[in-house]
Amino acid sequence: MTKNKTEKMNGKKAVVFGGSGFLGSHVADALTDSGFRVIIFDCKQSKYLQSGQEMHIGNILDMEQVSFAVKDVDVVYHFAGIADIHEANEKPMDTVMYNIVGTTTILEACVKANIPLFVFASSVYVYSEHGGFYRSSKQACELLIENYNKLYNLTFTILRFGSLYGRRASKSNFIYNIIHQALTEGRMERKGDGEELRAYIHISDAARACVSIINEKFNNEYILLTGSQTIKVKDMLHMINEMLSNEIKIHFLDERIEEHYEITPYTFRPRLARNLFLDTQIDLGQGILDTIYDVYKILKRGKESKLVISIPD
Repeated sequence: MTKNKTEKMNGKKAVVFGGSGFLGSHVADALTDSGFRVIIFDCKQSKYLQSGQEMHIGNILDMEQVSFAVKDVDVVYHFAGIADIHEANEKPMDTVMYNIVGTTTILEACVKANIPLFVFASSVYVYSEHGGFYRSSKQACELLIENYNKLYNLTFTILRFGSLYGRRASKSNFIYNIIHQALTEGRMERKGDGEELRAYIHISDAARACVSIINEKFNNEYILLTGSQTIKVKDMLHMINEMLSNEIKIHFLDERIEEHYEITPYTFRPRLARNLFLDTQIDLGQGILDTIYDVYKILKRGKESKLVISIPD
């Protein structure tokens, strides 16, 4: 980000709902680096809170707490709710409550506070018949946002994320989970045959993109954020295996992947989105290697899992 752009951001205020999580914490840091005063709103304390960032622990279903958090804010980012497909399918009531009702609570507070810009984390699964209750909740939220724009002139930007990976992820993230399994069990398992195509985007690139869309040309737009490199899942597993000196056994389980798309998510037609690519992006191989080392260091410090693979420091 240029100096002039940073100067324009200085003094502006942003709140990140879900700011303690994987995506939210990185976006909070990117906003801080860009000169924003940042409020993190989450149900749990952020492990990544920086000096100068303000922490609000609360519930997105609580209108009073949400309204207090968005007071005098320039940009509201909404990354809170249930983001794991499997969890959403196991907890449909919670998914509707936190993803749909929670989003409505934040939208209502934004309208009352005259928020200049509302940014929502959607998913490529809005294009798909896959994704279960998670997909349904994201589609519903996009429609609600469109309604609030039409009826109350709330300016928005909807970000449809592809497959994210990188530091701070949890076991709900495929790349983290598969690396964790490789380091602790010496194997990687995947349902299906591995022919599924994905365009992975590094979390740092995604976070930078989330800041770059604070621009009038992205007002009331739908932005697709995926990686520029498409790769088969089986090739990703083989790449990780090579990085671990081919010591990992790869198993493809003879089960269909019901919740996830194989080649393309495009079977449902929502509003069209423009694909946004940054001028520079983290190379997929380097990003995966960095993630391997990060997961390794976390496991080495902890006592929950035993490492079966050793990596030179």
